[in-house]
Amino acid sequence: MFSKIIQNKSMRLTTSFVCVFIGIVFAIIPGSILFLLFGLALLSVDFPLAKKWLRKSQKAMSNGASKLDRYLAARR
Repeated sequence: MFSKIIQNKSMRLTTSFVCVFIGIVFAIIPGSILFLLFGLALLSVDFPLAKKWLRKSQKAMSNGASKLDRYLAARR
């Protein structure tokens, strides 16, 4: 039982670090931010600092979407 928990945690950490790395490396490709957010979401289970970064990135994305909505509404 304990080895399964360790294995799941190590798999989760490995997957999250890979996703964060892919999201950072391919930052210029549209949609790569999803890898970064997925990695931060997985990391936030184990690390409080990752949860803080996840909240900041979610807030930044929400603000960006709001600005884009206002811009598109003003264009009509």
